[in-house]
Amino acid sequence: MSDGQLSSQRHPVFRIGFGGPVGSGKTALIEALVPLLIERGHSVGVITNDIYTQEDANHIRRELHGVLDPARIVGVETGSCPHTAVRDDPTMNLMAAAEMTDQFPDIDTLLFESGGDNLTLTFSPALVETYVFILDTAEGDKMPRKRGPGVTESDLLIINKTDIAPFVRCDLDTMLNDAKHVRGGLPVLPTNALTGDGLSELTEFLETQRAQHHN
Repeated sequence: MSDGQLSSQRHPVFRIGFGGPVGSGKTALIEALVPLLIERGHSVGVITNDIYTQEDANHIRRELHGVLDPARIVGVETGSCPHTAVRDDPTMNLMAAAEMTDQFPDIDTLLFESGGDNLTLTFSPALVETYVFILDTAEGDKMPRKRGPGVTESDLLIINKTDIAPFVRCDLDTMLNDAKHVRGGLPVLPTNALTGDGLSELTEFLETQRAQHHN
């Protein structure tokens, strides 16, 4: 049996992780991405992670009211460092995913949002097949040069909030070029979640990833 077949058996639902520092735009990107996935005929669920609250899940429910059944948006309260719940011991997220797919067996795409954390955040391969790491221009164009596995090893690095770069003294070209350099050829995508810039490219990337893992 091929590795692809094994992966498909382990994860009949395509699972995508979104990580990045606090305020980088993870929630906004998910809110913008979900309608695009639905337009392509996918059945979507969202699982967020916050340490002590349901804030991100509640925000997504409000923003996607009338687009996605609120029951398909679940908030996990980790009670500890976000790394623990998505990388070190993803049991809570796996349980949330199992409960959601039991309730909605048509789901073919699950989006996991990590709580905001630092550049070392990664996702366990037991939880997701593809993970996206998000930086934003407000953090400064030096951020890619700081590296860390989130920056250098994620399947896709997003540089978000491209519109505000001139107002936060961020040289966007420098940030993008440095990101490409430290990633050694892995993809880098500039986005603006509020205007939709880069979202079609993000959707295409995820469709390619889905095909690689499930075909």
